[in-house]
Amino acid sequence: MIDIEQQLALIKRGAVELIDEEELKRKLARNTPLRIKVGFDPTAPDLHLGHTVVMQKMRHFQDLGHRILFLIGDFTGRIGDPSGRSETRPPLTEEQVLANAETYKKQVFKILDPEKTEVVFNSTWLSKLDAQGFIKLASCYTVARMMERDDFEKRFRENRPISIHEFLYPLCQGYDSVSLHTDVELGGTDQKFNLLMGRTLQTHYGQESQCILTMPLLEGLDGVRKMSKSYGNYIGIDEPAKEIFGKVMKISDELMWRYYELLSAKSLQEIATLKAQVDQGTMHPKVVKEDLAEELVTRYHSEDAAKKARAEFNAIFASGALPEELPTYSCAQGDASCPYIFLEAAGLVKSRSEAKRLIGSGSLSINGEKVEDALTPLAKGTYTIKLGKKRFLKLQVE
Repeated sequence: MIDIEQQLALIKRGAVELIDEEELKRKLARNTPLRIKVGFDPTAPDLHLGHTVVMQKMRHFQDLGHRILFLIGDFTGRIGDPSGRSETRPPLTEEQVLANAETYKKQVFKILDPEKTEVVFNSTWLSKLDAQGFIKLASCYTVARMMERDDFEKRFRENRPISIHEFLYPLCQGYDSVSLHTDVELGGTDQKFNLLMGRTLQTHYGQESQCILTMPLLEGLDGVRKMSKSYGNYIGIDEPAKEIFGKVMKISDELMWRYYELLSAKSLQEIATLKAQVDQGTMHPKVVKEDLAEELVTRYHSEDAAKKARAEFNAIFASGALPEELPTYSCAQGDASCPYIFLEAAGLVKSRSEAKRLIGSGSLSINGEKVEDALTPLAKGTYTIKLGKKRFLKLQVE
């Protein structure tokens, strides 16, 4: 096993909080693989880079020789996690949960070593708890302590409804740790209450309490809100290579360093060297960002796909070339009477006023020719549309 201090340095990289460091040192001193638990409720079919912040930390533990318990919350997913919610989360059906779980299992091994990972489902033990078992579990915690949770307290103060079943969610997550005899549990900062519940219940059931490690919530492409499909600011790990590359290139230069720290396999020393080179002007931030994009595409696709995505990105945005594949939109000739009509209908702009503004500024090209007249009609045929540097379309006028 690696020296304890070296292990701690890797474990704490990018983390927000470790509870409790001295306890973890004692666990590590035993020189036996620890049981590291991370739970994911399969509430959506695909994972994005925000999810992988915790997964990267799971991989760190694996590299240190520890055992990962990848817990799929097929039972708790049907309750609905109230973390960070201003209203009751609608529960999923069993069919939705199982379908999403299968997708998770396929995607997670793009990061984790399957030989060092045990996939477990919490329905294995939670579905065996009868009414008496759940009442006994509920007796381990008080309503007053439950109301200390920020989202519950806030909703109660604002007279928003809190369903009784939502109180069961953190209890179930904590009981997962009891059933698995977890040594360490990982989660986002929004999961701290649930993670602490595991420590509480383990003590109640006579077990050694788990340590908890919280990881930050990764900001999405907007650089403000956490990455989420509902905000439309996400980068899905199953997206095409060129989409992942292009989206990474959209993040700000400042946010790039946070992505490096939380997502890259580079050491902190390597990242610090890159940052110093950018600050000194000896390295252009665009090149550094391209390196990050290439690393992530390689991880989720392949090295060849990453190099191809990088080459295509530079061909498009540096020399004005067109992507190999263009989205296609078909319309009747009457709908092509004015470019701003089909630009909005095809989704290249949010509004006709935006289309008119871009056309007026010379941002629209049709078959390589700039168009500055918002009233230019198109005859029947196929056209290549380019709007600015990043929006393309194959238009079929019928």
